[in-house]
Amino acid sequence: MTDDTQTDAILAVNNIEVIYDHVILVLKGVSLVVPRGGIVALLGANGAGKTTTLKAISNLLRAERGEVTKGSIEFEGTRVDRLSANELVRRGCIQVMEGRHCFGHLSIEENLLTGAFTRRDGRAAIARDLEAIYEYFPRLKQRRSSMAGYTSGGEQQMCAIGRAMMSRPKMILLDEPSMGLAPQSVEEIFEIVKSLNAKEGVSFLLAEQNTSIALRYGSWGYILENGRVVLDGDAQQLRDNEDVKEFYLGISGAERKSFRDVKHYKRRKRWLA
Repeated sequence: MTDDTQTDAILAVNNIEVIYDHVILVLKGVSLVVPRGGIVALLGANGAGKTTTLKAISNLLRAERGEVTKGSIEFEGTRVDRLSANELVRRGCIQVMEGRHCFGHLSIEENLLTGAFTRRDGRAAIARDLEAIYEYFPRLKQRRSSMAGYTSGGEQQMCAIGRAMMSRPKMILLDEPSMGLAPQSVEEIFEIVKSLNAKEGVSFLLAEQNTSIALRYGSWGYILENGRVVLDGDAQQLRDNEDVKEFYLGISGAERKSFRDVKHYKRRKRWLA
């Protein structure tokens, strides 16, 4: 990204390393920037390090015996990698975890209201925001009294995003929002993300295996492999990149290999430069 973009960054991850159980090195010098009001895609295959990167940012690693051992994470210009997850939510950064994780025994509306637990601005403000969420997610309004565990996967994903919005975030870390969903539901959810970004000014960092849709809605992308960023760039440029087409968009008929196994010297040199 340009220097101007980095100056106006809401999130800056600077050369972080993450270790689990004091011995397993998972992230190896990951750096990325999310501009204020932007949608940035974090791409890569399963096991590349996408979820670990999000959990490092949201400070959820400690619950899984992981820690950031090198580098730093800054949110709105302040270092936050030593804060608790609750403190980060109060500052305006929240994660929607992979698999949605709704409270199945609670209604949709009760799930949404749990997202306001850090707020101290009164019931009236929370009630107004709840109605605003229903405007973005009309399907949730129809199912507001339904037990979340009996709703569809798409509705649960909407509930998880709506619950995050109830905390009045400045930024949402969204982990694999398309996982396990029908294509129509995926499109619907990404359209809502686009709308929340445009109308509410919420910044998004999307961890996605669905490279095609992530690059369609994001403005910038980072591709992770084996805990490292191997390529980043403007979303349109990544969509047009021959390596991305071959390895992630399925356009090449060749058997998939690691980026580091690319046979063509010129392509390999460009990729690893």
